[in-house]
Amino acid sequence: MNIDVLISNLTNPVLLFFLLGIIATCLKSDLKIPENSSKFISLYLLFAIGFKGGQELSHSEFSSEILYSIIFAVLLSSIVPIYTFFALKKKVGVPNAGAIAAAYGSVSAVTFVTAVSFLENQGISFGGHMVAIMAIMESPAIIVGVILIMLYDANKKSSEKKSIGALIKHSLTGGSILMLIGSLVIGLVADATQARGIEPFTTDIFKGFLSLFLLEMGMVTAKRIKGFKQYGLFLFAFGIIIPLINGLIVAYLSGFITESDGNRLLFAILGAGASYIAVPATMKLAEPRADAGIYIPMALGITFPFNITLGLPIYYAFIQMT
Repeated sequence: MNIDVLISNLTNPVLLFFLLGIIATCLKSDLKIPENSSKFISLYLLFAIGFKGGQELSHSEFSSEILYSIIFAVLLSSIVPIYTFFALKKKVGVPNAGAIAAAYGSVSAVTFVTAVSFLENQGISFGGHMVAIMAIMESPAIIVGVILIMLYDANKKSSEKKSIGALIKHSLTGGSILMLIGSLVIGLVADATQARGIEPFTTDIFKGFLSLFLLEMGMVTAKRIKGFKQYGLFLFAFGIIIPLINGLIVAYLSGFITESDGNRLLFAILGAGASYIAVPATMKLAEPRADAGIYIPMALGITFPFNITLGLPIYYAFIQMT
C-alpha cells in the first residue's frame, strides 16, 4: 500500500471530523447536531451526489460498460446477502441473520460519498453512472434478505409474512432512495447551462456538509458500539473481515467490466459497505423481531469506520496492483 495515500486519507479533514465526533462522545461532551439539521444534511448529500451524477451521466453515451455494470451490480447485491445469511444463521438466528445479510448486501450512501471525496482528493476520475449503480444496489439485497427470513424461519406464520410487492414498493419509495434517484433523473434531464447556476450549492459547499454529517456519524458510532460489546468478538471480526473480502473480490472482478480505477474503487466500496439507513427502515416494517442493536452497530460502528479509514486505501492499492 502507498503510505502517502494512507496518510492523505487519515489526515483528510472530512475523516478527522468523524474522529472528533467519537472523541466528543467519549468525553461526554454536550456537542450535538440538531435533529432537523441532521435530516437536512442527509438529504442535501443525497441530492448533491445524485444531481452531479445525473449531470455526468448526461454527458456520456449509454455503452456496454454501463449495461454490464448494472448487471454486475444487481448480481452483487443479490449474492452477498445469501452467503452472509448462511454464515450467520446459526450464530444469531434467522431474523437477525436476514437483517445483517440485507445490510451487507445493500450499500452505504455515506461511505460512497466519502469514497467520491477520496477520489477527488487523489485526482482520480470516475463515471457519473456509478451514482445510478449505487441506487440500483440498494433494493435487491433488502428483498433477498426478507425472502431468506420467510423461507427459513419456521416460527413465522404465513399470515405475518409481508407481501413482496409491498416490500419492493417500500424500498423504492423510501425518502433516501427517492431523493437519490429523483436528483439523478433531474441532473440527467436538466439543461447544462441552467445546472451550472446551482454548482456553488452542489459542489463548493459539499465537503463542508459532509464534514458535519461525519461529525454526527462519529458521535452515533461511539454510542452504538458500546451496546454491541455483549455480542462478542465473532460479529466484530465479521464486520471487518467480510467487507474486506467483498471489497477485494469486487475490486478484482470489476476490472473485467471497466478500466477506470475510479469506477473500480467505487464498485469495491459499494461491495464492502453496509446499509444503516435504508435497511433499518425496511426491517422495522418487514421483520420487527430483528435486533437493531446488532445490525446497526455492525454496519455503522465497525464496517463504516473501517472502510473510510483503512478500506479505501487498501482497495485502491489492490486495484493499482491488478
